[in-house]
Amino acid sequence: MTPDESEQVAVAVELERLNGTLQAGFARVDGALALLVQRSDQTDKQLADMESRLDALERARWPLASIAALTASVGLMLAVWELAGR
Repeated sequence: MTPDESEQVAVAVELERLNGTLQAGFARVDGALALLVQRSDQTDKQLADMESRLDALERARWPLASIAALTASVGLMLAVWELAGR
């Protein structure tokens, strides 16, 4: 082997090692990105669930004010009727 050939072999070995290191790094980054996408999907699902629960609470809440106003009105009418009857 001449010095040029041994240098070429050394460069080829080093390039192969760098290639393996890069592939491992890309695999690690790809795994981290997949985890982030999964967490983002879970967060989106939780947010949609929270929004639907909030909508249900808002829909169920409006009759409470109406019932309270109706009860107060009936109570006022009864009080006025009682006072007028005396």
